[in-house]
Amino acid sequence: MNVGDAAVRSGLPAKTIRYYEEIGLIAPARAGNGYRDYSGDDIHRLAFLRRARNLGFSIDDCRQLMALYRDRSRASHDVREIAAAHVSAIEEKVRELQSMRATLQKLIHACHGDDRPDCPILDDIAGSALTGDRPASATT
Repeated sequence: MNVGDAAVRSGLPAKTIRYYEEIGLIAPARAGNGYRDYSGDDIHRLAFLRRARNLGFSIDDCRQLMALYRDRSRASHDVREIAAAHVSAIEEKVRELQSMRATLQKLIHACHGDDRPDCPILDDIAGSALTGDRPASATT
């Protein structure tokens, strides 16, 4: 089947499928005319990649997971290790997002939200600039 059919059957955009081929995640056969010819196995691998990416795995993780999926002599420990590392990264992101939310909630609560020009939200953001994030033009 062609890339359009593979896109419909796998649930991935054709552009993503071409990208996955470009970076070596999949390698469809080529028909006599040079066009990609996706097999049922290719569709299965694409669906696997779609699910892994939807779970937030990186391209490198997907590459490792795909290799482990194909390797029938794999140790499930190897797969578990990748998934556990991903969960740890997700937990760290959640902590960071919770911290950002808490900070913003405090700032919103401190802001009068009226016609006055003073704004604790902007003051806090400007205070963050003192750590080196402020543009050079703002330092003069």
